[in-house]
Amino acid sequence: MVSMESLLAFAAMSLLVIVIPGPSVLFVIGRALAHGRRTALATVLGNLVGSYALVIAVAWGLGALVETSAAVFTGVKLAGAAYLVYLGVQAFRHRKEMRAADIEAPSGERRGDLRTVLDGALVGATNPKGIVFFAAVLPQFVNHSSGQVPLQMMELGLIPVAIGLITDTLWGLGASAARSWFARSDRRLSKVGGAGGLAMIGLGVTVAATGRAD
Repeated sequence: MVSMESLLAFAAMSLLVIVIPGPSVLFVIGRALAHGRRTALATVLGNLVGSYALVIAVAWGLGALVETSAAVFTGVKLAGAAYLVYLGVQAFRHRKEMRAADIEAPSGERRGDLRTVLDGALVGATNPKGIVFFAAVLPQFVNHSSGQVPLQMMELGLIPVAIGLITDTLWGLGASAARSWFARSDRRLSKVGGAGGLAMIGLGVTVAATGRAD
């Protein structure tokens, strides 16, 4: 339904936006440093689910409400920021429980994969960068004369999700590889886990303090 010209133009726009690290990327990095590769990859999956939920919301009109209402936008933003801070605090509190042996242990036993995916989905769905991009940019690439506008938006929304899958996975694998190097020492691993927690706290505070002021 969507023309190839629109697909390519939206893909180029999506790539430009996604390559600039935002809350989702920094969240994946923080989780990789705090918990390792498996948690990072589950977080990537969750982020994609949350991001596509934004696409669906915009496609069926809910995104317009979030974009036009400063109160709703602020509420969504603060909810995501508070959850980031909570996860960061938890990672920092438990940093001393990390051991080098945990790198090889099945992380699903320590933290459920479904819970991790849901964490990522919540952050992805409340990402202010994603809300603004999908609500303000996505509708511009829809051909209204062709009809079935919601389906066109959902089709276009698969493009940034696919790009995000590749880039976020690379970020997560890179950060988890660095964590594995630190795992040669329990003390260093504890420090990098704490750094990951502090990064998430800082990210949450930054998300809460920036954005729309209207």
